[in-house]
Amino acid sequence: MQRFTYDDVADRAVEADGVRYAYRRFGAAGGVPLVFFQRFRGTMDHWDPAFIEVIARERPLIVFDNAGVGASGGAVPPDIAGAARQAAAFIDALGLRQIDALGWSMGGTVVQQLALDRPDLLRRLVLAGTGPGGVAEAPRAPDKVWQVAAKPVNDDEDFLYLFFTESAASRAAGIASLRRIDRRLAVSRAAVKPESWKNQAGAIAAWSIGQGAAYPRLAEIGAPVLVANGAHDVMISAYNSYAMVQRLPNAQLLLYSDAGHGFLFQVPEAFGRQVVEFLR
Repeated sequence: MQRFTYDDVADRAVEADGVRYAYRRFGAAGGVPLVFFQRFRGTMDHWDPAFIEVIARERPLIVFDNAGVGASGGAVPPDIAGAARQAAAFIDALGLRQIDALGWSMGGTVVQQLALDRPDLLRRLVLAGTGPGGVAEAPRAPDKVWQVAAKPVNDDEDFLYLFFTESAASRAAGIASLRRIDRRLAVSRAAVKPESWKNQAGAIAAWSIGQGAAYPRLAEIGAPVLVANGAHDVMISAYNSYAMVQRLPNAQLLLYSDAGHGFLFQVPEAFGRQVVEFLR
C-alpha cells in the first residue's frame, strides 16, 4: 500500500493554560498554516493520509488533538464554545497570528464558533460535513446514527454506514480509506475516552437544537468560506450546508453525489484540490 507523508510525521506538544496539546506540523514551507479540526470521537490518527497529502503539497498544515482528546491532556468541555476557547488557546500558544481552518463534522462547529469569537484569527474557513445548529427545517439524523456512533467500539460496517453510501463504489472507497487510516491506528491505538466523547455528544446535541449555535450569527462571519458535504450524509444532512450558504455573506457550496459524511475521504484527491484552490 502506498505510504503518505502523514504516515510518518512526528508528534509535538505545546502547553496552554495548563493543558498539554499534542499536534503535528508539516507540509509546504511558508504561508498561512491550515489547521485541521477533527470530528466527534476523532483524533489526529483518524485523518485519511491520502486527503492530507494533497493539501500538504502546497500548504503548511497543523493537525492537533483538542483538550481531553487522544494524546492531549485536559478535559472535553460540555459545550462547543468551550472547545473553541481551548482551540484558540492552542493556536495562541503556537504564536500564530492568523490561520486558515478546516473543520469536519464537530470540528466544523468549533471552527464556526472560533470565527465568531476571533474573527481576526481566521483568514479562510473550510466547513466539511457540518452544520450551524438550530436549523429547524433540516432533516433529523435517523435514530440508527446515534445508536451506531455511540457504540463502545466501532467496526468497519459502522464506519461505512456513518460515512459512506450503500453503493458499491462508495463502500469500496470507504474500505480503502479505513485501511489507509489503519496504518497509524495500528500502532497508536488512539481513541477518545468514553467520558470525553460523552461530553462531545452533549455539546453536539445542545448545538443541534440551537443552544449557543452559530446559525443566527452566520452573517457576522465575513471571511471567505468553502462549505462542502456529501449529498447523502446520514449524520448531518446536506440541507445544513445549503442553510449556511444562505446566511454566510462570502461562501460557496460544494456537494458530492453518491457520497456521505466521509466524502472528503471518499474523493480525497478531488476535494483536496478544491481546498487548495480555495485557499489560494
